[in-house]
Amino acid sequence: MTIELTVLILATLVHLASLTVAITCADLQIGLRKGMSPRDPERMGKPIVEQVGTRTSRMIRAVQNSLETLPLFAIACLVIAITDQSTTFTQTCAWAYLVARVVYIPAYVFGWVPWRSIVWMAATGAIVFMLLAALL
Repeated sequence: MTIELTVLILATLVHLASLTVAITCADLQIGLRKGMSPRDPERMGKPIVEQVGTRTSRMIRAVQNSLETLPLFAIACLVIAITDQSTTFTQTCAWAYLVARVVYIPAYVFGWVPWRSIVWMAATGAIVFMLLAALL
């Protein structure tokens, strides 16, 4: 297995862990009855992010952001692995993505401005560089 695929697995585990934390925090704040419901609008009253505290709301948004970047990272890792183009550069990019995503969580939750955006750019840049490396 390539380093990139190993890092993809680790990034997925980080995503699952952050999802678990977000769900647990939300359920503690809105109650299990709402949390375990089908979350229909008439049952919820308003979106969960509007019913929980600021940090839990930010955690939920950080998880949603992970859902936007993780598939792109997966594509980059899979292309690199399938085409046998793993290099020190692509491996470094993969690790940079993972580190940035781990740092992104507290940066978002604690409102680190402008660092949250800078960390997001680092993670996204790592994906772009991996994709460009696969093309060259």
